[in-house]
Amino acid sequence: MELKINRNTFLDGIQKTLGIVEKKTTLPILNNVLLKAEANKLKIIATDREISLISDYEAEIIKKGEITISAKKLYEMVREIQGEVIYFSQDNNIVKISCQRAVYKIPGLPAEDFPSIADDKDVQLYNIKGTIIKDLIDKTSFAMATDETRKNLNGVLLEVISDESNNILRMVATDGHRLALAKHLLSESFLETGKGVILPRKGLMEVKKIIDENENIKIGIHKNMFIVKTDNTLLKVSLVDADYPDYKRVIPAEKGINVVLEKDSFLHALRRMNVVSSERYGGVILSFSEGKLTLNSTNLDVGEATEEIDITYSGEDMDVGFNVNYLIDAISVIGKESIMFEVGSGIKPSVIKQTEGDDYLCIVMPLKI
Repeated sequence: MELKINRNTFLDGIQKTLGIVEKKTTLPILNNVLLKAEANKLKIIATDREISLISDYEAEIIKKGEITISAKKLYEMVREIQGEVIYFSQDNNIVKISCQRAVYKIPGLPAEDFPSIADDKDVQLYNIKGTIIKDLIDKTSFAMATDETRKNLNGVLLEVISDESNNILRMVATDGHRLALAKHLLSESFLETGKGVILPRKGLMEVKKIIDENENIKIGIHKNMFIVKTDNTLLKVSLVDADYPDYKRVIPAEKGINVVLEKDSFLHALRRMNVVSSERYGGVILSFSEGKLTLNSTNLDVGEATEEIDITYSGEDMDVGFNVNYLIDAISVIGKESIMFEVGSGIKPSVIKQTEGDDYLCIVMPLKI
């Protein structure tokens, strides 16, 4: 194996694999990336057996071959090298990397020991703008559970609802205390998800990384894998083999009291309340009265914060408690100037929506005051 490749191109390719390669594993080769020198291109492959990434990059291939190398060490070496072109050669399982006067020699592991990853070239894929998927992820991923024992909640539900004229792409996440739902209307035919598929947290973050760099992508589902394809990259994410709870039962049938709030002023007031919160106590009490909303957060270890903001409200006085971070998360992702806050009475859940459109909502359970 012998090749020359642009340093920045190579560095970018290795960096994409760092979130996938296993940090703690009983199989050392999963710490490595597989490098394949083929006709006029270098293929970089990484996997942790749940997520796989295959990327192609233009390179001057002098001699074909393949080898696996530590992804972390390879990235650190290339990052520190100065120069435009990297020369890469292999002698048995020793790899030589050089650029200008800098030379590294590092041991690799044979490519035959690396897990086999299929390209799945015949899978049916559907075109979609990356910004659509990214928006759905941004508006739901904050509500995923972090409890590893609840694997069906430690990810997002993706489903396609079809009727005669439209397809609705919907993403849902919940941790049992809050639920976020976002959707996008698609006019053309789209992939079938059946009752829906669950994308795991780690895989979802890798999907988002690829979307950040590509406006147009292709997605598909094949053999319990969610697939994302761009011009030079194929990402495969194993779906969570579990049933997602019936989230529709959580959406309140009875509407609360509607309050329209100016997004930025409410969000900044919540962040000021958050200054006195801690891991032990992160609550905020919202007191609604005629024309006024009072926010109060009290923490015996830190202190107290109180603030008033003007609102359009003429109902009965009402006090409701919430986890302040849940409200901040739910409101931060809204791109409009105002929000609709449907405040539930007593211990009933409240709903945060956009004032225009129905493509996003977040349900938040109250705290006992």
